[in-house]
Amino acid sequence: MENGNSTSCTAFEGSRRIASGELAVVARTIKEVIDRGEQAPILIFDDVTGEQFDIDFRGTTEEVLKRIARSGGDAPADREGESQRGPGRPRLGVVAREVTLLPRHWEWLNSQPGGASVALRKLVEEARRRNQGKDRARAAQEAAYRFLTAMAGNFPDFEEVMRALFAGDGGRFDKLLEPWPADVRDHAKQLATAAFHNASEA
Repeated sequence: MENGNSTSCTAFEGSRRIASGELAVVARTIKEVIDRGEQAPILIFDDVTGEQFDIDFRGTTEEVLKRIARSGGDAPADREGESQRGPGRPRLGVVAREVTLLPRHWEWLNSQPGGASVALRKLVEEARRRNQGKDRARAAQEAAYRFLTAMAGNFPDFEEVMRALFAGDGGRFDKLLEPWPADVRDHAKQLATAAFHNASEA
C-alpha cells in the first residue's frame, strides 16, 4: 500500500507490539530492532484499515526514512492531470465514470431538478448518511479481519473469532480472544470496536 509519513500504524515483532504512531517514527524503532539482529518476523499495520505496510529497511535509518518520505504524498486521483488541462470550466473534484442504467432510470434521473448528475449525487449522499453505521461496522470488520488473518491465523479458535466478528457478537469475540497474546488481543479489539458499536445500526 502507499506509505505516508503521517499515517498512524502499529508494528509487531512476532506477537509483541513494539511501536505505534506515525509511520516514520515506527519505522525508526523497527530499524533499531532489526539492527540488533532480532529474529522474529516484524509486521506493520495501518491503524485504520488493518492493511500491511511493505517497507524496505536496507541501508541506514536515514535512507529508510527518505524512501518512506518519497513514497508518500501522492496527489489524489481526481487531481491527476490537472496541470495539463487548458482553460474552461474547472472540474471541482468531479470524476467522470460510466454508469449503466435502464431507460426508465435515465428518464427519471433526467426529469429531476439539475438533471441526472445532480440527482445521482443527492441519492449517493442520502445513502451515505443513512448507512453510516453499517459502513463503519463493515470497515471495522474488514480492518480486524486483515490484521487477524496476518497475525493470528494459527491461533486457537481463529475461525470462531472470525464468525463472532462478522456476526457482530462482541461478547463472544472478546471471550474467544482472552487466551491470546495480550498485544494481539488488544489491537484486534481496538480495530473491531466500531464493528460492535455500530452493529445495531447495521
